[in-house]
Amino acid sequence: MTVEQSTNRPPRRRPVHGATIGIIVLDTGFERLPGDVANAMTWRFPVHYHVVTGVRPQDVIEGNPEKALPAFYDAIDRLTELGVDGIATSCGFLAMVHPQLRAYSSVPVASSSLMQIPLVLQTLPVDRTVGVIISDRKSITDQHFLNVGAPVDLPLGELAFDGPIRANMRNNAARVSYAAQERDAFQTVERMLAETPSIGALVSECANLPPYSRAIQRTFGVPVYDVVSLVEWLHAGLRPRNFHSEPLP
Repeated sequence: MTVEQSTNRPPRRRPVHGATIGIIVLDTGFERLPGDVANAMTWRFPVHYHVVTGVRPQDVIEGNPEKALPAFYDAIDRLTELGVDGIATSCGFLAMVHPQLRAYSSVPVASSSLMQIPLVLQTLPVDRTVGVIISDRKSITDQHFLNVGAPVDLPLGELAFDGPIRANMRNNAARVSYAAQERDAFQTVERMLAETPSIGALVSECANLPPYSRAIQRTFGVPVYDVVSLVEWLHAGLRPRNFHSEPLP
């Protein structure tokens, strides 16, 4: 007996089966390496993607993301109509409209990797804090953090404006160098830890940083959380592991 049968809920209409998570992707053209939220090879489970055509990263980061809400609402509708049980996005700055996305959606929404900050803080010794790696310091505001229940006084580390990660994003580079982008991320983390030795864990705002999370953790010895860990956490609740000898439906 399925959960829907046992609770007398009618089964949802699902024209596509087997993918629990839907991911809303901004309109970009740069290469997405494995580990990036918009590279399908990143995931250990199938996902559905929906691109919000015409909504670029700069529209969300530097502009007013509320203007793009109709496009995000349409994406939520299309993904839920396909049958997904949870939705994520591909930019941490969408924390600015998290309350609106959450209010609109009929399924759980993980809009920003910043949502993990309160939980990560609670895991750390009391004399340690969370450092946040961001892609644009001048555009981040207190409201981004408040909207996801995070404190506003955390140490921030900004990726260099002219570094390969941000330059590749701005220029929609069709080919990117993993090694160059990894060095870029390392330099940001090294500066952060030198400035704030009390950092006990890192959260990456930028959804393009997960390809380097493992290398950052191994090099600097601190836990690293990102959009991939957020989506995997969301999926774990929506599809818990099966420990029964007989497979559940």
